[in-house]
Amino acid sequence: MNRLLATKAGSNAYRLRIPWRPFSNDAACPNAGNPETGSEAQQYDIAIVGGGMVGLAFACSLASKPLTKHLNVAIVDSNPALGRKHFIKKDDLPDPRVSTITPASISFLKDIGAWQFVEQHRHAYFDKMQVWDYTGLSYAKYNARDADKEVLGCVVENKVLLSSLLSHVQDMDMLKKIYPSRLSSMSILPNSSSSEVGSTLSMTALFTHGRLAKLELEDGNSLYAKLVVGADGGKSRVRELAGIRTTGWNYTQNAIICTVEHALENHCAWQRFLPSSPLALLPIGDKFSNIVWTMTPEESSEYKSMTEDNFLKAVNHALDYGYGPHPTSSILGSSDLFSWFKGGISSSTSDCFEVPPKAVKLASERMAFPLSLRHANDYASKRIALIGDAAHTVHPLAGQGVNLGFGDASSLSSVISEGIAVGTDIGEVSLLKKYEADRKPANVTMMAVLDGFQKAYSVDFGPLNILRAAAFHGAHHISPLKKSIISYASGELRLPLFA
Repeated sequence: MNRLLATKAGSNAYRLRIPWRPFSNDAACPNAGNPETGSEAQQYDIAIVGGGMVGLAFACSLASKPLTKHLNVAIVDSNPALGRKHFIKKDDLPDPRVSTITPASISFLKDIGAWQFVEQHRHAYFDKMQVWDYTGLSYAKYNARDADKEVLGCVVENKVLLSSLLSHVQDMDMLKKIYPSRLSSMSILPNSSSSEVGSTLSMTALFTHGRLAKLELEDGNSLYAKLVVGADGGKSRVRELAGIRTTGWNYTQNAIICTVEHALENHCAWQRFLPSSPLALLPIGDKFSNIVWTMTPEESSEYKSMTEDNFLKAVNHALDYGYGPHPTSSILGSSDLFSWFKGGISSSTSDCFEVPPKAVKLASERMAFPLSLRHANDYASKRIALIGDAAHTVHPLAGQGVNLGFGDASSLSSVISEGIAVGTDIGEVSLLKKYEADRKPANVTMMAVLDGFQKAYSVDFGPLNILRAAAFHGAHHISPLKKSIISYASGELRLPLFA
């Protein structure tokens, strides 16, 4: 359903309603012009800039709530795929860009009605994960049953997530319009204390009095919105135009990503820490797995250009005896060392170290991209809210990026719903700061954990290697700690040992 809302202009002045009420079809102007022509500005409750996974999830979340499902929403994104009903074919090869979806995010996607579309395409649940160090000193193995869970997560191609969310957006009853363009400029004026704001005002007058943000698009279209949500990625144009600064740094590392094929289907997530970087092998279904290999920019150029046979040999070598031996039970002695602290979960043969399945074929192109950490100093300002990578960019070490974004989408939609319930203007900064207060601590904590891991495993130093091995041993054998780690990684935002 693609109903476009126009506001009354000229002599038919738009009448200001209670701040939280959505703009409705009843306000449409008969000669409001086609949005493709840029002839007339359009008015919305919320303009979402960025129609990626997080932006679309936010739109779906709004549509799933009783108090926000009637809002009129614009989505601004130049991706041509957003204009198509279906853009995935059953026989398509896997996309090298994937996301590891946590149980908490799976629940969120089910709640907003999008997960049913994901399950129609290739995806891979996994219930165990093995992590080990190249030194062979120790390892950790996690099973969903250790934390009373059915799965640890599900690996899904980004194009599947995007298509699934888009399918749900297109089926929603919410008033929405997708603008296939990019944001050029944005204007937000200070609030006016004039008493006229409570009377009937035109769209332009509402903007002048600071009650609407104005967006100019590259294709010539203009639109007004009570709230602009920046879901436009790490190089967010919304964040730039809002003047919101970021804190962060580049890692001087690149990630090589690609898809490989096995002789048998892989059901486990594997991650090995090499001398200066981690290498992950993630199941994606149909005998395919995804590779995420962090390395220096020089190495990434070399590995991206080498022959398929040499690349597969390098991957298999790095996941087997390359760089060091297979781990034994522990350098710290018998695995019974911490038996007094196991909390009733005993080790079994399934907890023994395993060698990952061999990659026998390269099933996609190899892509490389630089890694960085960025965090917006503010998530919210007047009529602006940032979600996803626009607010925070993290190291792909644990695949948490999109999960943090889904958490943002869920939180912001809930805060907007709460604001509507009490008649608050959804663009007021005092309301939006509640979203920031909810999400910033959780995101900063996860970013600090991932950054700490990245730094700890970027140094090859004897005493530090011993400490890392001890940490692996504890994570593998101390049951309460293992359960806390699994719960935290699953999206339950509690730090291990502080549950």
